[in-house]
Amino acid sequence: MPEQSLDGRRNRPVAINLCHACQVFWFDTHESLSLTPGSTLTLFRIIGENAARKGGVGNETPKCPRCRARLQRTHDMQRTTRFEYLRCPNGHGRLTTFFDFLREKDFIRPLTAAQIAELRRNVQTVNCSNCGGPVDLSKGGTCAHCGSPLSMLDMKQAEAMVTQLREAEQGKDHVDPALPLELLRARREVDLAFSDLEKNDRWVRDASVDGLVGAGLKIVARWLERKA
Repeated sequence: MPEQSLDGRRNRPVAINLCHACQVFWFDTHESLSLTPGSTLTLFRIIGENAARKGGVGNETPKCPRCRARLQRTHDMQRTTRFEYLRCPNGHGRLTTFFDFLREKDFIRPLTAAQIAELRRNVQTVNCSNCGGPVDLSKGGTCAHCGSPLSMLDMKQAEAMVTQLREAEQGKDHVDPALPLELLRARREVDLAFSDLEKNDRWVRDASVDGLVGAGLKIVARWLERKA
């Protein structure tokens, strides 16, 4: 897994490993918690650019790259959002999917009952954003394969990250002054795509294949590519 160096809190660099093909990050102990808002947005951009790729770590439980012990599935909670990851039993770090990283950082929110009903009127099935399995909307809004509720991208959190960046005491991270506007435009496009499904065939196709989160990420990636 290639290594990427990011800015951490207290001016300490954070080196993470990532696999684009599997859509997973490896964080050494506490590295995820040490990321600055700017580094979190960098990873958000990486996830958006790779949203269309089919990931997954397979059926075999991976091993820790430091000690080769088998990783253990762990469930955690950030505020009111549940997420999971595979951790080293010896404390060397953890492997987390792009989807669960977004959950941990509050970039994802479950659909409301009204949104599920609106989606059901236009789409019969969508692929789960977590495991990729088909979700039959006639049977509810939860994936029967992994138990994940249907969720979508919460662009408000991305905008909040930019606000934190701009208010950082050190002012170390450079923020493109147009980025908040680009994120606002992306958020409006995401909201518009969902609220007017009948006129958004492309978004419906993306949601059916890549999941609701993937469809939202594609929109964001298109906006951010303009500022790359």
